[in-house]
Amino acid sequence: MSGVNDPIPFLDLSGEYNALEKEWFAAIHETGQRGAYILGPNEQAFEEELATHVGTKFSVGVANGTDALLLSLRALDIGPGDEVITTPYTFYATAEVISLAGATPVFADILEDCFTLDPDSVKAKITDKTRAILPVHIFGHPARMQELNAIAKEHNLVVVEDAAQAYGADVGGKRVGSLGTTGGFSFYPTKVLGCYGDGGVITTDDEAVVEKLKKLRNHGASAPFMHDTVGYNSRLDEIQAALLRIKLRKLDDDVARRRAIAARYTELFAGTAVKAPTLPADGGHAFNLYTVRMPERDRVRTVMNDNGCPSSLCYPLGLHLQEIYKPLGYKVGDLPVCDKASTEALSLPVYPAMKMEHVERMADTILKALG
Repeated sequence: MSGVNDPIPFLDLSGEYNALEKEWFAAIHETGQRGAYILGPNEQAFEEELATHVGTKFSVGVANGTDALLLSLRALDIGPGDEVITTPYTFYATAEVISLAGATPVFADILEDCFTLDPDSVKAKITDKTRAILPVHIFGHPARMQELNAIAKEHNLVVVEDAAQAYGADVGGKRVGSLGTTGGFSFYPTKVLGCYGDGGVITTDDEAVVEKLKKLRNHGASAPFMHDTVGYNSRLDEIQAALLRIKLRKLDDDVARRRAIAARYTELFAGTAVKAPTLPADGGHAFNLYTVRMPERDRVRTVMNDNGCPSSLCYPLGLHLQEIYKPLGYKVGDLPVCDKASTEALSLPVYPAMKMEHVERMADTILKALG
């Protein structure tokens, strides 16, 4: 029997699974009877349905969100000698794929109010080697795409959206993933649209890019056993595609619930030392995570842990200062807004099945810790 002081789960997918189990198992059974397990009808249908939902002409399923970004860069012919401007305040995969493509990540600073790329900082980082901008819709907050796209157009750059944390977010009525040259999504189970394993997708309006992506995800094959480029084994699993088709149908309801939970957090933090996440002026936040800023974050987090209130430290050290990128020569103070965010930000749980009493207990514990 659970009690009022039992640990709050950071993410609990059990209720969702129970609701979907019958329909998903029926899809697994159908897949088994059909015998098409790779690039089968569920995967193809999901690509069409997702493209329609996002608002692009095409989508290409891949094995995970990291591959969605890497294959995008490869399909756009970005490689050795090229520079890609991105944010240091993100999961490592965002910069990692730039390095894997053979290009060099160039880190620009972020905006204090929403943690996304600062367009003015991006402008200052452009050189004659710059080929792309890779913005991240961090925590579900869309980046300043209108400004970033204007910069890209002026300098003849491509824009690869890292939308891993932001399925369902929008800018001016257009969903993220439809705002750049390509968009990369992750379906890791913790994401707004998540499968029960790994998965990813690339969205685009460019048919020539799609043809390259389909080769790259399948060992560079132009036809069975015929290869004209070095590719990858990166295909979205048929059974995961079946699940994603089911979940896509309820995605808008799930995002609405995330927004309701976020609104309750914000209401509880109003007028306190906790700085709630801002909402986009011209769009919608997907709230993959609810990330606040506060004084004495680490001390408060210890109190939270002691009281069964979970959190995530996203992100304790900017990528520009990580060991792997020390050869690039960044130092503390080069990107001061990112450096400050790394000492103040704390991500709180938010997911459709989260109980409002858990939201209230989280906020109460934080505010008591702050005194």
